[in-house]
Amino acid sequence: MTRYFSEDHEWIEVEGDLGTVGITDYAQGQLGDITFVDLPEVGATFGKGDSVSVVDSVKAASDVYTPVSGSIAEVNEALADAPELVNTEAETGGWLFRITLSDTAELSGLMDETNYKAFVEAL
Repeated sequence: MTRYFSEDHEWIEVEGDLGTVGITDYAQGQLGDITFVDLPEVGATFGKGDSVSVVDSVKAASDVYTPVSGSIAEVNEALADAPELVNTEAETGGWLFRITLSDTAELSGLMDETNYKAFVEAL
């Protein structure tokens, strides 16, 4: 599996043509306590950069953008009862959705972990 990061602070871990997407630990820290996650419908199709989900926190509501184009294959149902998983396990159990990639070439426009860390440090 390979993990990539977007400038909008989403991560995507790709295996074959399936990507698991969540927000980064940095992003959840900026949002504060997550109170609700609005997840997309399974089967819905989105283009790269489209708003797919909304994460509500004590500070604000924030759109989550898909880092690649494709169709939603699965959502993290556990977030309905435990949205705080995004805070405690942002880059593992707090994933938001799985997407079937329609164009794997879009991954080349994303950052690897080293470049994302440098990006965040420069903010």
